[in-house]
Amino acid sequence: MARDEAGISLAGLSVLVVEDEYFIADDICRALRSLRAEVVGPFASAPEALRLLIEKEVIPDLAVLDINLQGESVYPIADELARRGVGFVFTTGYDPGGMPDHYRDMPRWQKPFDPEALAESLRTISNR
Repeated sequence: MARDEAGISLAGLSVLVVEDEYFIADDICRALRSLRAEVVGPFASAPEALRLLIEKEVIPDLAVLDINLQGESVYPIADELARRGVGFVFTTGYDPGGMPDHYRDMPRWQKPFDPEALAESLRTISNR
């Protein structure tokens, strides 16, 4: 991941966004675009995002996943991304104690939205 005078850059990276709250999804997408990332989505439901990954065989470089999608769990998407070796961060307002054991140590970006914190979380999981 390149770093320039403006700070962190995600240029050349595609980032899948799965977030069901419109305004938060919009903020995340704008922040990622300002860091020169190619945004995939946003998707507001797990089935939509899974269709993209499985049926259309899209493989993003990174992903931002809201844990709770209007009562649906994002973990099937996380499982598919992990299977493919795609790094991701969870977005949540919840305590990590409610997460499955194998995801408790994954990077989490805590709401409310802070684009710098999100960018830093993505930087830590990127190999660039």
